[in-house]
Amino acid sequence: MNSAILAIAERRISQAIEDGTLNIEHWKNKPLPLDNDSFVPDDLKMAYKILKNSGFVPPEIETRKEIHKLEDLISKTEDEHQRVKQIKKLSVLVMKLDAQRSKPSTIEHDDDYYRRIVEKTTTRQ
Repeated sequence: MNSAILAIAERRISQAIEDGTLNIEHWKNKPLPLDNDSFVPDDLKMAYKILKNSGFVPPEIETRKEIHKLEDLISKTEDEHQRVKQIKKLSVLVMKLDAQRSKPSTIEHDDDYYRRIVEKTTTRQ
């Protein structure tokens, strides 16, 4: 059974190379790309792969993307009142991220970028 499948596979690969539809130079002498799923339990690997292939993004990753977009927006905003609103929204997103994770995020304490944003947005009287 395996030899029949192997023969069919080899024949199709050879045909694709002859037709020019398979570019072997791109993969020649390079390792195949492997997904790093070592952190995923064995019984969940197939489910995670299906979700990944269907385009699903975990909520924690989506929240992180929002945080990065908001940080970028804060750094480019000139209006101080708008910046204060965005920093409040950033704080809410950080709390949301902390709630989704088992260990809290350290963006408020360790991130130099966050500290500089807070310093820039302090209202002058």
